[in-house]
Amino acid sequence: MEFQPYEYQKVCIQQVMEKPACALWLDMGLGKTMISLMAINELRYNRFEIGKVLVIAPKKVAEATWQDEAARWDNTKHLRFSTVLGSQSKRIQALCASADIYVINRDNVKWLVEYYRNDWPFDMVVIDEASSFKSNKAQRWKALKSIRPHIKRMVELTGTPAPHSLLDLWPQIYLLDQGERLGKTITGFRDRYFNPDKRSATQIFSWEAKSGAEDTIKSLLSDICISMKSEDYLQLPPVIEDYRPVVLSSNAQKAYDRMENDALLQVDDQTIDAGSAAVLTNKLLQLCNGAVYDEVKCVVPVHDCKIEAFLELVEGLQGQHALVFYSYQHDRTRLLKALEKSARTVKVYTGAEDERAWNAGQIDILLAHPASCAYGLNLQRGGHHVIWFGLTWSLELYQQANKRLHRNGQTQPVIVHHLITKNGMDEDVLASLQEKADTQEALLQALKVRIRKAKEGRAS
Repeated sequence: MEFQPYEYQKVCIQQVMEKPACALWLDMGLGKTMISLMAINELRYNRFEIGKVLVIAPKKVAEATWQDEAARWDNTKHLRFSTVLGSQSKRIQALCASADIYVINRDNVKWLVEYYRNDWPFDMVVIDEASSFKSNKAQRWKALKSIRPHIKRMVELTGTPAPHSLLDLWPQIYLLDQGERLGKTITGFRDRYFNPDKRSATQIFSWEAKSGAEDTIKSLLSDICISMKSEDYLQLPPVIEDYRPVVLSSNAQKAYDRMENDALLQVDDQTIDAGSAAVLTNKLLQLCNGAVYDEVKCVVPVHDCKIEAFLELVEGLQGQHALVFYSYQHDRTRLLKALEKSARTVKVYTGAEDERAWNAGQIDILLAHPASCAYGLNLQRGGHHVIWFGLTWSLELYQQANKRLHRNGQTQPVIVHHLITKNGMDEDVLASLQEKADTQEALLQALKVRIRKAKEGRAS
């Protein structure tokens, strides 16, 4: 079958072919992978402008997503891939293979640069999910920056270029133009376009864009960045949000309250920092799900109320398939045990074979951690129900995970079910996602409110 690009995809393909450096800020489901493959094929086999292409992607995406997408279409099925994953010896063997496109996971970028040193062989580099290069302090970013002068063409793909702040743009744009548009240093960029926001006497914690800064930055980047939203270009089925409160039994509520208060009363809401906040919220979210790790990483069961609600939800699907997102390993273990007696085919997502089986309709319940399959995977052909057993604070992960089903090719409304423990930390996470709040700030504020309530309850 031949791939026939939409008009907006033709524009993007042309952009990649004509510009030595460009960014496609395309919403999830708009076909970033296929746009890139079509441009690579044209540049490689019709214009003869490139030789070897390197694709840098999240690990699960690197395993099969690019390879499978190319194989689906007559236009690109002839492209040869080499997957640079596994042990060092396997990676070296893959690099020595004859191919058009070499796919590596982002965690091995530093190793790759050090392996080739000044003998860099890739004249085109595509960064899939470029927002993972938003920190100029990360080793992967520093490594790619050092080799950037040896790269003739650079393409960045992401749906969320600035998931937390416009400051996230500078490292990504630097890899495109080496400082031509936003400046040679992040300090200079920050001083020109931002003012200090939250701060102490000696430290600035966050920065706020100056008036008009966002429009100025967009203007500076307009020639190398294309930004599109899926609702403007695709007639996708709607997304339906389903919120299911989980009411704890009397005994479970007592156990939850006791453990929550014990955890909260140990913390001072005036001095809590991001590190202790993360530990404490993890503990409370585990409690919402029904079990918690103790000091030696043993699992302590607290209640099965959310498990019971989950089984009822699955039963109510009447055989329809569901993609289930869990938060902790003990969530996964307990879900698998709860589904043991079910007649449904249940799998934990581990890689490309599970993606293919799901899309072929061979898996009824696919369990996955949002961090393992939130990017790049095409799961829209296997079902249209998402179940969040445990939520994530990360708006980016949440949106990306839901888009595994709500993307081009989905024919039915996507229903996103949320299991929310009443009066628990679940409610704070859901509120943060709905308000699209800054993750860390929302986390800290929610905890401080809960700590104060716990202390007021003890005082009374």
